[in-house]
Order: sequence, then structure tokens, then C-alpha cells
Amino acid sequence: MTIKEAKEIRLEEYLQSLGFLPVSRQGGNLWYKSPFRQEQNASFKVNTDLNLWYDHGEGTGGNIIALAGKLFQSNDVALLLGRIAEQTPTIRPASFSFRPSPRLPSFQHLEVSNLSSPVLLSYLWERGINVELAKKECVELCYMHGDRQFANIGFPNISGGYEVRSNGFKGCVAPKDISHIRQSGEPKSTCYVFEGFMDYLSFLTIRQERYPDYPYLDWQDYIILNSTANVGKALYPLGEYERIHCLLDNDDAGRKAVRTIQDEYGMRVRDASHLYSGYNDLNDYLCGKRAAMRCNVATHCHTNSPTDDQPAKQSNVQTASHSNVQTVRQPASSIQKHADTPRQPCGEQDNLHRTPPKRSRGRGI
Repeated sequence: MTIKEAKEIRLEEYLQSLGFLPVSRQGGNLWYKSPFRQEQNASFKVNTDLNLWYDHGEGTGGNIIALAGKLFQSNDVALLLGRIAEQTPTIRPASFSFRPSPRLPSFQHLEVSNLSSPVLLSYLWERGINVELAKKECVELCYMHGDRQFANIGFPNISGGYEVRSNGFKGCVAPKDISHIRQSGEPKSTCYVFEGFMDYLSFLTIRQERYPDYPYLDWQDYIILNSTANVGKALYPLGEYERIHCLLDNDDAGRKAVRTIQDEYGMRVRDASHLYSGYNDLNDYLCGKRAAMRCNVATHCHTNSPTDDQPAKQSNVQTASHSNVQTVRQPASSIQKHADTPRQPCGEQDNLHRTPPKRSRGRGI
């Protein structure tokens, strides 16, 4: 996508694709609650004639590239054009009536049910996700768009909206917001922060496979930003935690989001992205490691395959070896649950790598 092509996108349509809807119209201006922070009164304006925006709360404004720069906290034009291009499949003509409605115009007759579609479960499986865990965390969204019916995976946020995913589709049902998952019982002192819910599901999958008997999924709370543009909305709820572990994307936007949290909470924050360095995010890490494992196993089996002229006894030995390879496969993850102990200085070994002691497990997720 070029700069010229990006500027031709209507700002109101781009904001709608991200889950932001105007609350009122005044002439040629659409007024929004700012996408950069939480507020009661709308202070963010889009001039539909000029296709420009202005945030009265911060005194800043500009075109769609400037907007993307604020949302994704980056000055890298190439990265911003890429982020804008990612949204183009979900950008549709916008029509606003300003009647109270919890849904985007694209999601008509929305119905929420348990996640059960074989197609959607297959999509999760292809991305390496434990589908049984996903069924507990996600829902199935069925809706009409025009005269066609669709089904997608939905992940709820704290404001009643949903992140929406399926093979080839990425969007949201407004309002756009963070997801905050609190465990029952005593308040937790630790919170893990993820950029998207696929990364959150990847983390749960890795833990479940690494420690099937004691995954300790409920030893901490979780916040899913559902976009680095929402990092400001996460700062207040993060204030109640003594330890904050950030598992965000290994890109400019992810690193800037971590710095924003660190600027607010200092030594209470740890950047855990080094655990999947070389990969863009946790799901990329999960899928990449599994692909490498399959390749290694296939190579081993091919190398040790018996030839036609080998004795039958030797062939039997090799077959047994293949069986052993399959049964001792371990999940490709070094991400382990840390014991909830007092915080060490940042220079010391990260507790995320510690193997937790076995103990009676409480409520599962």
C-alpha cells in the first residue's frame, strides 16, 4: 500500500473497522470518544469533508497515517502502511444513525453460543491452539451480513464487545476494549499482558502441554489489549498488581507498548518477549516450533527407515525406534510458570523459567 492509497481511505470507515463508532454528528464532523484513552464525553473529531481528525483532549490531529501512528505508537511509515493494509479487508462503507446499538452495521442479528463449529475448531487447531481450552475462553458468533450468514470465533472484552476471528477474517464487534480475566478467590498479585487473544490462547496451550497435571493457569490474572492502541486503557487496572509480565509482539508497536507500561509502573514490569525471540509473537512461536519439530521427526524417521535389503529383524528394530520418537515428543516451549515469590532484581534469572513445585491443584480455567 502506498501513502496515496492509504489517504484515500475514509477515516470513519477505518475507525469503524477497528471498532470505534461515532457518538454524534455535527454538520460535516463526526464526534467520537477518543480511541487513545477512556473518557466520558466525546473529544475526538473527524471532519468527513477534509478526511482529517483532531483530538481536542491532546491537541493533536492529522490524516490516516498520523492516526495509525498514534494508535500503534510508531513513526515507521512502512510499518503503519502495513497495519492499515491489514484492515482493508474489513473496511466497508459507513452509515451511522446514532441510535443506541451495541453492534456494528456489519454484524446483523448477532447470536452468541458455545464454540462448536468444526470449521472454526479446525482453524484453531491449525494455529496450534488447544481447542478444549479455546472452548472455555471463546464463543461462537453467528450473524448476518447482507443476505449471507457467517460464523466466527468471538473473544469478549470488558465493555460487551468481541474480537472476531476466522480463517481470512479479522475484526471486532464494537465497542472495542481490553479483556481482563480475573481468577476467583483471593486477588492475584501478578498479571500477564498479551496483545491479542490468539497469543493468550497460545500461552494457555503451551502451559497445558508443558505441565499437563499442574499447568497453574489460575495462579495469575490476564489482560489482553486486543490492540496496542488500547494500552492506555490497561494502565489503570494494572495498578493493582505487584508484578506485570508483558508478552507482547516482537515489533516496534509491541516494544513501545511495553515502554508505556514500564513508564507507569517501573520495576514492577518485566518484558518477557525474549522468551520467543526470533518470532513475531507467541502464536508464531508456537506454530514455528511445532513445524520445526515435525520436520525433525520426519527427517529422523527418513534417515532411520529400513531399506528393502535389510534383514527383517533390523527392520523391526527401526520401527520400534520410530515409535519411540513419536511417544517421547515434547511440546516445544521453554515458557514455564513461575512460583509466586517476592520479585528478584531485573538482572537475576526470570522466574518465568522456573519449574513450579507440584501441589494440589485448585480450580481449573
